[in-house]
Amino acid sequence: MSFFKKIFSSEKKETLDKGLEKSKTTFLGKLSKAVAGKSKVDEDVLDNLEEILVSSDVGVNTTLKIIERIEVRVSKDKYLGTSELNEILREEIAGLLSETNSGEATDFSVPSNIKPYVIMVVGVNGVGKTTTIGKLAHQFKNNGKSVILGAADTFRAAAIDQLQIWADRTGVPLVKQNMGSDPASVAFDTLESAVKQNSDIVIIDTAGRLHNKVNLMNELTKVKRVMQKVVPDAPHEVLLVLDGSTGQNAFEQAKQFTAATEVTALAVTKLDGTAKGGVVIGISDQFKIPVKYIGVGEGLEDLQVFNKFEFVDSFFK
Repeated sequence: MSFFKKIFSSEKKETLDKGLEKSKTTFLGKLSKAVAGKSKVDEDVLDNLEEILVSSDVGVNTTLKIIERIEVRVSKDKYLGTSELNEILREEIAGLLSETNSGEATDFSVPSNIKPYVIMVVGVNGVGKTTTIGKLAHQFKNNGKSVILGAADTFRAAAIDQLQIWADRTGVPLVKQNMGSDPASVAFDTLESAVKQNSDIVIIDTAGRLHNKVNLMNELTKVKRVMQKVVPDAPHEVLLVLDGSTGQNAFEQAKQFTAATEVTALAVTKLDGTAKGGVVIGISDQFKIPVKYIGVGEGLEDLQVFNKFEFVDSFFK
């Protein structure tokens, strides 16, 4: 395969390498121990590899898929040296990610034939949802797009205040109401304002609490229904933000939100502060939802458009 005969944009790639440093160091350290004294990939090596992938939060089901793919390679090639294992892993994981992330974006852009393009952002409190919205607004604005934000997480005053800070910081308008207001009403006002101002992109923040699934489903369904009174096919994207540092807990959140609403894209944040970067691979594979953005640092530019080749190259470099 020629997955990695690519030229990566150096500045972005350096940030990604640095952001995944903990995950890479932990994973490769364990892998080195697993193959120590071994010259070929045998059953022991594969057993150890399985354990390493699971402990790196790739997830059991995805790990078994990866091991099966490598077993096929081993049986076909008869002899596979442990020195080749790293490259094989890169190829097989990139192949796995390609099944879900086949038509991934290459930059911060939205379809030019949809205006306004409405993004509804979901996720629990503390995962970096508001920060992700702010950084997205910044990147879209840098690309020459007009952006408007809607503070439809009305359950907490802090959520509205935080979004206002990001709106001020990025220089984009924010539509908000008082704490306790109807989230659907805020979404309606935001879309009305976007249509009047001929805005390119609308980003709607929604409630960040995992109350019981029925309530969550009802609330998100109502927000969607009310938005469609203004923009009939809204939202065009439902972006679920997950905290990569929580590992298996991120899987559970993905399970809850995908059951409550149709999630079309993922943003995985806080990968720079964790050794659990493997969660990106597992969640993308298990939920069949493309990873669109990853957060690898605190800076405005540290929210990156996900590129499976760059990610896997950084993870196994």
